[in-house]
Amino acid sequence: MYTILIICIIIVIIILALSLITTSKAYDYKHTIDPIQEEDSHQNYLDKNSEQKGGNHEK
Repeated sequence: MYTILIICIIIVIIILALSLITTSKAYDYKHTIDPIQEEDSHQNYLDKNSEQKGGNHEK
């Protein structure tokens, strides 16, 4: 009976250690963010859309 209890405690300790290592690595990960474009993306979409249709969206 004690051998099963010891094996269970060892398994719990291993799982706890692995989860702590994984969490630590996740917090150390450096996220990168793409820079914000200076131009208005909606206006760019309208300009590209009007060029494809061959017309001008302004009247």
